[in-house]
Amino acid sequence: MPPLRVGYVPEHFSTPLHFAQTYFSLSADLIPFPSGTGHMVTALRAGELDIAIGLTEGWIAAIANGPPSSKTTDAKPEENGFKLVGTYVETPLCWAISTGHEKEHITKVQDLKGKKVGVSRIGSGSYVMSYVLADREGWDQPFECLALQTFEALRKGVNDGTVDFFMWEYFTSKRYYTSGTLHPIKKVGEIYTPWSSWKIVARTPFIDTPEVNSFLEKVNAGINYFGEHREEAVQYISTQLDYTEEDAKEWMKTVRFAQNVKGVKESVVRDTMDMLQKAGVIEGEAWQEGSEVNKARDF
Repeated sequence: MPPLRVGYVPEHFSTPLHFAQTYFSLSADLIPFPSGTGHMVTALRAGELDIAIGLTEGWIAAIANGPPSSKTTDAKPEENGFKLVGTYVETPLCWAISTGHEKEHITKVQDLKGKKVGVSRIGSGSYVMSYVLADREGWDQPFECLALQTFEALRKGVNDGTVDFFMWEYFTSKRYYTSGTLHPIKKVGEIYTPWSSWKIVARTPFIDTPEVNSFLEKVNAGINYFGEHREEAVQYISTQLDYTEEDAKEWMKTVRFAQNVKGVKESVVRDTMDMLQKAGVIEGEAWQEGSEVNKARDF
């Protein structure tokens, strides 16, 4: 059997995955998706990935809503569906809310009402969280969204007026709050996910296979190594990824990876679905016994 094709976001959270491949013989093709979870959803449904590690809200919204009808003409749901199989990170994600560095008329979250938000892709974490933000602020009308694909394009977009703001993980955004960087940005607020932030999914034909089980075991080993070799982790993040040594150290104080990545708690799925339904991300009822997300759990 060929190596598993594993999608991941090439940011600091991917460090245990790097350690799993470097030190524990993880046999997989690690495929970076800098534009995030929404892009991996598309790749999974196209049969281009076998496993992916992405944001909780993106996976649950995608499974609950199902694929857009325009993309299912030749699809085989039994082959190209995907299910939750693991919990990668147990701590919430801090989304920084950013605008253009010189936008003097936007200084706080309240200034964003009725504005245009940039997202990586429709269905991505940045897209889903724009609805959660509008719900938190009590704004009935969700934002107009424009998909710009990458973090760099989003930074450029808020500076040239294509969009008014965007949301991205805080430490990834932080170094661009300084003038002199490429497409500098300004922080106007933040919002935390009310759920654990990263989950692992597998395409339906790979559920309960030895290959997926082995993958999860290797990730466990990588996470354990990360915890025991924190200086090496800081060195990797600050030299191979787009972070300073100081930010890598600060981020490591805030993150807690799962001790055992296998399985997803039903309460996390239920609570996430309830909030996404309230925010208007999930269509129909938030939680139903026998629903696609309910069936997608593997505890």
